Amino acid sequence: MSGNKVEVAIADGLVSMVIFGLLGLAVWYPVRFLLKDENQLYTSVFNILLTGSLTLAVWLFGTRFIVRAMVSEKIDYDIFWHSVLVFRATAGILIFFMMILVYYLFLSASRLAEKAARQSQLETQVREGELKMLRSQINPHFLFNSLNSVSSLTVTNPLKARDMIVKLSDFMRYSLSSRNEQPVTLGNEMESLRLYLQIEKVRFGERLVIEEDISPECIPALMPGMLLQPLYENAVKHGVYESTEEVIIKTTARKENDTVIITVTNNVDTDSVVTKKGAGIGLKNVSSRLELFFGDRADLTVNRGEDSFTVVVRFPFRKS
Repeated sequence: MSGNKVEVAIADGLVSMVIFGLLGLAVWYPVRFLLKDENQLYTSVFNILLTGSLTLAVWLFGTRFIVRAMVSEKIDYDIFWHSVLVFRATAGILIFFMMILVYYLFLSASRLAEKAARQSQLETQVREGELKMLRSQINPHFLFNSLNSVSSLTVTNPLKARDMIVKLSDFMRYSLSSRNEQPVTLGNEMESLRLYLQIEKVRFGERLVIEEDISPECIPALMPGMLLQPLYENAVKHGVYESTEEVIIKTTARKENDTVIITVTNNVDTDSVVTKKGAGIGLKNVSSRLELFFGDRADLTVNRGEDSFTVVVRFPFRKS
C-alpha cells in the first residue's frame, strides 16, 4: 500500500510541475500587456491578481483531474489531495509571483535596451545633422574665396583663370560626391587637398610652396571628409595672401600607437592670423567635427610662433 502512495505522490508531482510549467509559458503572453508602463498601478495589480487566480485554479484542479484519472485508488488520492491543498496553493502563489517578478525584470531590461537603442539612434541623427551643418559651412566659404580669385585672374591672366576654373570644377565635383558623412581615408582627403592647393597655386605661382611628409601607415586612416580643408584655407588666406615672400605649407602625418597626428605648418607675417577679423572660424569648425566624429579621443591644438602658424590634429586610428 505504501508503494502505491509513493507512486501516486510521484505522479502527482510530475503532472503538477508539467502543468505549472505550461501555464507559466502561456502566462507570458498576457503578462507582456499587463505590465505595460502606461497601465495604472491599480489596474496592473488587479489584472495580475486575476491572472494569478485563474492560473492557480487551472493548475490545482487540472492536476487533480489528470492524476485522479491515472490512479486506481481514487479515494486515497482525494484524501491526499485535500491534505496538501493549503501547502500546494501557498507554493503555487509563491511560484507564480516569482515568475511574474522574473517576467517583469526581463521586460524592464528589454525596454531599457530599446530605450537606449532609440536614444543612441536619436543621438546619431543629431550628430549627423550637426556634422552636415558644419560641413555645409565649408563649401560656400571656399567657393566664395575661389570665385574672388578667378575674378582677379580674368583681368590679370585669363589663361590662368581658365585653368583655375577647370581645377575648381574637379574639386567641387569631389566635394559634392562626398557630401554625406561617410568617413574617407586620409589618402582620399589628401588627394582633394592637393587639388585645392593646385587651384591656389594657379594664382600665386612660385609664392606658394607645398611640402608633404605623409607616413604610409596613416594613409588608410578613416576621418570625416573635407576635415582638413579649412586648415589649408587659413594657411593660404593668412599666409600667402598677406605675404609677398615665399610661403611654405608643410603637412606631416604620422602614427603613434593608435593615434594619427597630422601637422599643418605655414610661415606667416607677424600680424597675420590673430589680428584679422574672422580668423578661427575654420578652426572651430574642424574642432567641432572632430568632437562629433571621434568624441573626446580627438583634439586640435594651435601653436603660433614668431614667424609660423602650426595646427596639430590628433584622432584615433581606424580603418575599414
